[in-house]
Amino acid sequence: MSATEIRPRNPQEPQRRSLHQTILDDLKGRILSGKWPPGTQIPFEQDLARQFACSRMTVNKVMTQLAAAGLIERRRKAGTFVKRPQSHTAIMTIVDIRSEVEALGLPYHYEILSRDIRMPRAAEAERLGAKGRILAIVCRHFAARQPFCFEDRLINLELVPEAEKEPFEILSPGAWLVSKVPWSDAEYRIRAVAADDEIAEKLLIESGTPCLTIKRRTTIDAVPVTAVNLTYPGTDHEVSARFTSRAI
Repeated sequence: MSATEIRPRNPQEPQRRSLHQTILDDLKGRILSGKWPPGTQIPFEQDLARQFACSRMTVNKVMTQLAAAGLIERRRKAGTFVKRPQSHTAIMTIVDIRSEVEALGLPYHYEILSRDIRMPRAAEAERLGAKGRILAIVCRHFAARQPFCFEDRLINLELVPEAEKEPFEILSPGAWLVSKVPWSDAEYRIRAVAADDEIAEKLLIESGTPCLTIKRRTTIDAVPVTAVNLTYPGTDHEVSARFTSRAI
């Protein structure tokens, strides 16, 4: 057979794995089998390169893939460790209501119905998770001329004192908070409710109409930032979430 001739691979012959795949399968097997339990420090890249008789670049690519899969974590100046397992998570982003309306191709505006700076009532302190001064603000969001969402929000002024004098002329309270405060955690509760007289009046719907209420509380390192109740006419709205699982 000449040097330029290509012989078709026999399908019965086992296909050789690349060195990259061999190293990946080996390290992944040690982690998933428990041979390397969570918290185990993984050998340095140069040591693995010697062990597998390959370049450090090849090992680095494998480690990058394992990190992207959530199996290991790299700690600066400390080394690389087997990561503790994490459960699948429902990812729900905090969406600006203006963006929701504009995504429908409709003009957006909002109005502040009430604004009150005071100490929280008992139910409000429980809802927010804070007992200091609050800004209680109620808004109505519109898609064109139709009420789109009714917003009832509490803001912790001890954590966000600048909200007290913020007029919210350009950004709604929710959008302003997202742009100013680096919240770390958000807790959601979603319920189907029948519109009471107040909600019906604000959303221009019949009392008893099915509505969707999203109750959300955001925190920074367990310190409450804001608690908001967003109520939408239920027949026109839905909530979606994406579930992800990292895998190689």
